[in-house]
Amino acid sequence: MYALRNKVQLIGRLGNVPDVKLTEKGKKWARFSIATHETYRNTLGARVTETQWHLLVAWGRLAEVAEKYLDKGREMAIEGKLVNRSYVDKDGIKRYTTEILVSEILLLGGKLQPAGEVIEPAV
Repeated sequence: MYALRNKVQLIGRLGNVPDVKLTEKGKKWARFSIATHETYRNTLGARVTETQWHLLVAWGRLAEVAEKYLDKGREMAIEGKLVNRSYVDKDGIKRYTTEILVSEILLLGGKLQPAGEVIEPAV
């Protein structure tokens, strides 16, 4: 049961190309976001789709994988843990954020095209 204490698993589509950077000590990290969708019927019977955006951070080898293989619109599954942190923005205001520290990435179907067509990856 210990492994379930802070575990997040999501399947969604990549919202942007990963922003990959190096720390001062040369360690690679990537920041990107995925969108998850939930569809249900409201009290009037109308179909409603809600989208949630999730901020993800990957380090080391996973950052290299993100840089090499992740494109906007790509469907993927991730596993990781929730991390809360604070930082001071450029205006000197203290901000708080919740991120998912990624421990696994699984690439799923192809990239979603603007017309809604799925393009399968080249074999």
